[in-house]
Amino acid sequence: MAFTAKDVQKLREMTNVGMMDCKKALTASDGDMDKAIEWLREKGLAAAAKKAGRIAAEGAVKAVVKDGIGAIVEINCETDFAANSDKFKDFLGDVAEAVLENNPADLDALKACIYPGSDKTIEAMIPEKVLVIGENLQIRRFARFDTGVSVPYIHMGGRIGVLVNLEIEGIAADDVVELGKDLCMQIAAMNPAFLDKSSVDPATLAKEREIQLALAREENSKAAKPKPDAIVEKMVEGRIGKYYEENCLMQQAFVKENKVSVEKHVAEVAKQLGGSIKVVKYVRFEKGEGIEKKADDFAAEVAAAAGLK
Repeated sequence: MAFTAKDVQKLREMTNVGMMDCKKALTASDGDMDKAIEWLREKGLAAAAKKAGRIAAEGAVKAVVKDGIGAIVEINCETDFAANSDKFKDFLGDVAEAVLENNPADLDALKACIYPGSDKTIEAMIPEKVLVIGENLQIRRFARFDTGVSVPYIHMGGRIGVLVNLEIEGIAADDVVELGKDLCMQIAAMNPAFLDKSSVDPATLAKEREIQLALAREENSKAAKPKPDAIVEKMVEGRIGKYYEENCLMQQAFVKENKVSVEKHVAEVAKQLGGSIKVVKYVRFEKGEGIEKKADDFAAEVAAAAGLK
């Protein structure tokens, strides 16, 4: 039975085993998927194959800066216990190092990079790490900044990671690290959806304006003395301003001094340092966000497998 590249990809997703090994397994099994999985297990990749189907929604985020280049990576596993192990942390650090050194374009390119300190690719190394760590592992996402000044921040041991990128002029990079940390903490705590009001996409803004207009008209219709439409329109614009303050980093109240916006605080720091500072971009990863978790917990799964319940 013949097989295609899509079959190889499917087997890889099912087992977390490298592409070449998946191809060998399908060749040896005449394209039969079940037999290919058995072949991989017989070759010593059984544990990795068995674990690959389990949901990995825990894990950690790592953000680092080295030689002016910043990287942030999220890797997922199944339990906090594994995420807190030195072996998992080493794996996370090595993948972040690969991002720094190789500038991969996407996850496939990252997995094709050579794993630090070895002659294997990251993709080929994952099954080995699954066997050593004992849980399914998924490299979920990453970002890399190689211009300007990048500042990293990790919250709660890797639950949230933030990487902020600044463009400075007339100021030493070391002098903006404190500002960068403050911005990172702001982003970690407030989770802004946009950098500033100019970056809110038109469709989102139009939808928000539509919602606020309907709400304002509804409230106005119930008022003892309904206001003219022009006043209602102004009410809507005021609410859009409030939307910016809640969802845009630069328009948010600065967490350390809520009487000023982040935008004004950055401008004040730049003035004090005698130069200019521009917040160019940021990335905020929260481990496991958006991943659907099983209702059963890991302990219950282990107990069930052992016939204890």
